[in-house]
Amino acid sequence: MRIITLEEHYATGALMASQRRNMQQGSSMPIGWDPSKFMNRLLDIGDSRITEMDDAGIDVQVLSSVGVEDIENEEKALELACSSNDYLALAIKKHPARFGGFAILPMSTPQKAADELERTVKEYGFKGAMILGHSRGRYLDDRFFWPVLERAQDLDVPLYLHPAVPPDAVVKASYVGNYSGEVANILAGPGWGWHIDTATHILRIILSGAFDTYPRLQLIIGHLGEALPFMMPRTDHMLPAKITKLKRPVGAYLRENVNYTVSGFNYTASFLDLFLQVGSDRIMFSTDYPIWSMKEAHDFLDRLPISPGDKERIAHSNAERLLQI
Repeated sequence: MRIITLEEHYATGALMASQRRNMQQGSSMPIGWDPSKFMNRLLDIGDSRITEMDDAGIDVQVLSSVGVEDIENEEKALELACSSNDYLALAIKKHPARFGGFAILPMSTPQKAADELERTVKEYGFKGAMILGHSRGRYLDDRFFWPVLERAQDLDVPLYLHPAVPPDAVVKASYVGNYSGEVANILAGPGWGWHIDTATHILRIILSGAFDTYPRLQLIIGHLGEALPFMMPRTDHMLPAKITKLKRPVGAYLRENVNYTVSGFNYTASFLDLFLQVGSDRIMFSTDYPIWSMKEAHDFLDRLPISPGDKERIAHSNAERLLQI
């Protein structure tokens, strides 16, 4: 069975420096985390990574990285986004059968971000773009960013919305408490806050009417839906069309404009909740490498209590269709 994975990360020193805030929160991981091994794997998009892919039975990784959302200087953000995309394109050119790419976009200048998305799709064959959560506290429901949504729809490529640490005011109000700073970092980041902030971001986009304006736009989120599957019936009940003034129920957008990946959440019960809410046509495989093990993720996929046809869709055919691989 062909295996395509969609949330597989790389980085450069310059990119990591540009996202100090999110990298700091992300580095707050439980005991057993090996930062040096993680960094070596993150920086490698060559033969060593492909060897690991072979050992784990992974055929294709669609590569992505932290973005430039934290950079205040717009020219610097554009320059770093473009140079990083060029760097990734060279790695894909060397291994075209094994790697694909999501672009980094300079979201502080949406028109230039849209142009960079178009450049990377048309020139390099990138499969879309990854956006790292909010851009210094501004979310994609803001019409300021909608040129990027419009261009993604026109190009027929998805935008992958990756978690980011919530804004400082939210962290201070909701995550700093009567426990250590280390615990607060994990709670605000990979232990809770990343995921809840992403789920809220998706709901904000829906409620803004963005999908009514761009009905063919497709988004991707990871981590088995960032807790949204559990809340889908509740959001439909509490946010009916007579209140939202949207063309469809909230759940319709979550099932027709949003796609979901596993990305290291190798939890059967959580997977089944997503599966029952959206069906196999909306779920794609990912391992969240190098944060989590490719082999353990593949083993999780093999063990899932679903039909062979559903497993095929999740393993590769949904990604082939959405990303035109």
